[in-house]
Amino acid sequence: MSIPLTVTFQLASWIVKGLQDGTLVRVGGVIINATSKHIVTWLREPNNSSVPALSSSPNNLLNLVFSGANLVASGANAAATRQGLADVSGRLGGVEQTSLGNIAVSGVNLIGTVANAAISGKGFADVNGRLDGIENQLGEIGQNLQLTQGILQVTTAASILNLGVSVIGFAVIAQRLNELEKRLKQAEKLLNKVNRKIDLSFYANFRAAIELAINAFTMTKPENRRSSALQAINRFLEAEHIYTEFTDIEIEQKSQIADEYLLTLSLAYLAEARCYLELEEHDTARRRFQEGAKVIRSRIHKYVEILLTSNPAAYLHPQLKDQIDLRRLTRIYQWIDPTLDENAVFELQRKNLFKIAKDPEKWLDSIPAAILTRVEVEGGWFGPSQDDLNQEAYKRLPQAFEVMESMIETNRRFEAYQTEVQAISQLGISFHDWLKLTPSTEIKPDGAELMYIIPSKPLELQPSI
Repeated sequence: MSIPLTVTFQLASWIVKGLQDGTLVRVGGVIINATSKHIVTWLREPNNSSVPALSSSPNNLLNLVFSGANLVASGANAAATRQGLADVSGRLGGVEQTSLGNIAVSGVNLIGTVANAAISGKGFADVNGRLDGIENQLGEIGQNLQLTQGILQVTTAASILNLGVSVIGFAVIAQRLNELEKRLKQAEKLLNKVNRKIDLSFYANFRAAIELAINAFTMTKPENRRSSALQAINRFLEAEHIYTEFTDIEIEQKSQIADEYLLTLSLAYLAEARCYLELEEHDTARRRFQEGAKVIRSRIHKYVEILLTSNPAAYLHPQLKDQIDLRRLTRIYQWIDPTLDENAVFELQRKNLFKIAKDPEKWLDSIPAAILTRVEVEGGWFGPSQDDLNQEAYKRLPQAFEVMESMIETNRRFEAYQTEVQAISQLGISFHDWLKLTPSTEIKPDGAELMYIIPSKPLELQPSI
């Protein structure tokens, strides 16, 4: 069957409009209809394979390449400034026409080409007069780019997981696992101060399982591939049980490393499901994603509630005015209960605001170890004072808030992986063909960060996000 999909580096204008007016929302690596929950777009980071560079015609005066909000001048290597055009004028005498064209806007990339320019002495007399209009036009385009990026709210640092399951293979999982292990090793010093030990030996077993999976899928004989893959799956299942237990222990302790174990647990489920996808066992992969999502979400929920502290109004303290606002706090609560809006969240915090103002020490005494422990704060002969603890606590809150946002984004991306697997089955294509999807005619713009997979009509999939 023909695949009813459009694969592009450009974010369609109707999707941008939908994101602006709220009829469409991004959830992890997908954009969905806010009401029907139908999938309208998958977001995918481009593969790291080499992509032909943008070509520039020798007749072009300037080839302006916008990546995000940054302007890179190429072609004639002249900056789009008054001085840049003045420098160009010294090299282009005797040319007679000026044209500005071919401005292409994509979701996260914009290519503005000032094409086929022939500028005479008289033409240059008009350049300064026209430059303000050009700069304004380019400025508006830059603002539109920033707006689009803001609407998508996608940052590579927001989650340890990629947007799509198709671009987080075993090598990427191994890299993420190493990062988590390093972070735990850095936490050992603090844990030793409170007489707590952590066992990192299981990370070696996890890595061995990943190596086994990599080897399995480089084998040529199908029976050998399947046999080795099933061995790797058994090890990933073992890792899931181990890190579920570790996670529960750390959440019970309200520990600062609970999130590290939660992320490791996510990688274990992902690695297992990826094995099934490589074997083209779509239904089993989807079922494992569904089961993993339940396990992970329930524990992330508990951890977020710990980080919200006994009085979440602390995040609205005047000291954090330029860092955390009601809108950001509302997004945390909407993950817990999508029916809440900013007004509802404010009502939840109305009494809390007065409580924390009246008796700040009560909140400080109850602050969880996930945010701050007394042994972390330096003090005098008799330890840290109440003021020392208070100052350090508010210094930590923005970091704790970022952890909440990151964990929620990780959860949403993990849950969105199910829609990829469902789509593969519904569209009747193989996982390996899904991996190969790429724009057939478009040249990847320099610095492109996302690729968009758009079905010809929104896909109605089983609710998972």
